[in-house]
Amino acid sequence: MKKFLLVLLAALMVFSFAACGGGGDSGSSDDGTMKVAMITDYGDITDQSFNQTTYEACKAFCEANGVDFTYKKPASDADADRVSSIEEAIEEGYNVIVMPGYAFGPAIQEVAPTYTDTKFVALDVSEFDLGEDFDCDNVYSAVYQEEIAGYMAGYAAVKLGYTKLGFLGGMAVPAVQRYGHGFVQGADAAAADAGVSDVEIKYVYGGQFFGDADITAAMDTWYGAGTQCVFACGGGIFTSAAEAASKTGGKVIGVDVDQAAIIDGAYGDGMTVTSAMKGLAPTVDTLLGAIKDGKWDEYKGQVQTLGLVSETPSENYVQLPEESTQWADGFQEADYQTLVKELFNGDRKVSNDTSKIPETKNVKVDDQGAIKG
Repeated sequence: MKKFLLVLLAALMVFSFAACGGGGDSGSSDDGTMKVAMITDYGDITDQSFNQTTYEACKAFCEANGVDFTYKKPASDADADRVSSIEEAIEEGYNVIVMPGYAFGPAIQEVAPTYTDTKFVALDVSEFDLGEDFDCDNVYSAVYQEEIAGYMAGYAAVKLGYTKLGFLGGMAVPAVQRYGHGFVQGADAAAADAGVSDVEIKYVYGGQFFGDADITAAMDTWYGAGTQCVFACGGGIFTSAAEAASKTGGKVIGVDVDQAAIIDGAYGDGMTVTSAMKGLAPTVDTLLGAIKDGKWDEYKGQVQTLGLVSETPSENYVQLPEESTQWADGFQEADYQTLVKELFNGDRKVSNDTSKIPETKNVKVDDQGAIKG
């Protein structure tokens, strides 16, 4: 996968910043040696999702390459605490800061112009999160085409025979919305291809990125009323879906990473149908490798949208896990490979519009708003 990121300027959408001007920097280690700090977003490094994947990727790279590594967890979800953690790491000599999550936008706006020799690597922080006037070339961010991963998951679920589906999002932020809206589009397309007309999707946002008793109660209601499979999309919120599913023999679709081992290990073998994944770890590995090899100039000052770069599923930044997906007669690996080829070649189109849940022709969507917030 690493080789494909090198050609993304030709294959993917790229947003570039102009250079930051002026400002001193106390962030470089005394001898210029690369030192990496990861700052957590909502949740922590045990969330079994976004933070944990980023942390483990950073840690593995640094251990393999003899690079000093640490992580910081902000005291709260406030911008001021994110800024404080970033500045603390810089003051300790860490000159590469890795930040997962859209919420880092305001913190990056504040610190990047000041610490101009520090390299900031962000995941899922878009140009909209950073603001129209932001123009620093010491920042790189990768955003992902979650709508394609969501489409794949929705398509697979219907083709595998599930007709009573659910989407449980975390907070209604663009990345989660793209996952959900892609899921609806994929299910709608699969229903058309399979010639079925009884597919239903219950759709709700939890209002947070973790499960709790209230969200579990809502999922109990869904599964108890016949929902077969829920796409649990948003950090640790999957715990509520999985807990409810375990009571009825229901199924779950994971998100961001292959969550089969995590969910099945805690709640029962065979619960996870598939996972809608994006390439967090490969992105971290590629960017830290570029910095280590003196190739930062090829990436700095850009927001790159990463998605499909190949007809080969495993080489893409959005995909389903081929090893753990529960393939069946209705949807086998060869069918998935064909689906990826059609998406890559443009034979299938997926909208990334987050303004509203997509219109459907073949499935019924029950928009239940938000459980909290």
